[in-house]
Amino acid sequence: MKVGVYYFPTDYGINIAELAGALEQRGFESLFVCEHTHIPVSRRSPFPGGGELPKRYKHTHDPFVALSFAAAATKKLKLGTGICLIPQHDPIVTAKSVASLDQLSGGRFILAMGGGWNVEEMENHGAKYDTRFKLLRERALAMKELWTKEEAEFHGAFVNFDKVWSYPKPKQRPHPPLFLGGESDHTLKRVVEFCDGWFPRARGGFEPKTAMERLKKAATAAGRDPKSLSITVFAAPADAAKLAPYREAGIDRVLFEVPDLGRDEILRSLDKNAPIKG
Repeated sequence: MKVGVYYFPTDYGINIAELAGALEQRGFESLFVCEHTHIPVSRRSPFPGGGELPKRYKHTHDPFVALSFAAAATKKLKLGTGICLIPQHDPIVTAKSVASLDQLSGGRFILAMGGGWNVEEMENHGAKYDTRFKLLRERALAMKELWTKEEAEFHGAFVNFDKVWSYPKPKQRPHPPLFLGGESDHTLKRVVEFCDGWFPRARGGFEPKTAMERLKKAATAAGRDPKSLSITVFAAPADAAKLAPYREAGIDRVLFEVPDLGRDEILRSLDKNAPIKG
């Protein structure tokens, strides 16, 4: 089982290049970064975690720019979005960003996607909460066309373009792995339809064995080989004993949180968690 981390790449936190180098030196497998393009001041949408919205949500760097610096500072570290809010991103521009980063990093990029929870944030991008997953699906499918076809086109309800040339193509073929965040049965149906992996959160009641069984059942029902899909667990417990059931269930990757603290505190947390084996 692979062990990586996730981090809100803030403008006041540790330099992302230094963090990436420190992770690689300590043997971590991957770095996934969270994103919000902006946070509307209205705060009409309540924070899902309850209470006030944490400061880090308002201060994240662009994930593709941040991961470019992380890629340049490392050689083997896998680099991912965790998650990229696809309903807030133009698919043609995003396809080029993904392909460029994958090419320049030597094929180390992973695109974990999500629909988002902040209604005002997505509305500022012209997306609607009720149709965000239909929009995400079409944009993901359109990006696949752009990555894999010499002359790509797509015609849907939300995404529509005639034949285009789009380069570079990703280093990974046919394209970087696509993961989808969420825990619902609807999420699993989308995962088995157009993704390569599931990206659930390790929160109240998450049970690794049950998660694997749910994914296998959804894949079989859709006529897809369950072995073609993997699970990366977001916010997994950084505890060897608690991770044992994850390994036994066949979870592919777990991600520990990099705390929203200063540089020295973050490096100490990496030292503490590095010996934990997946």
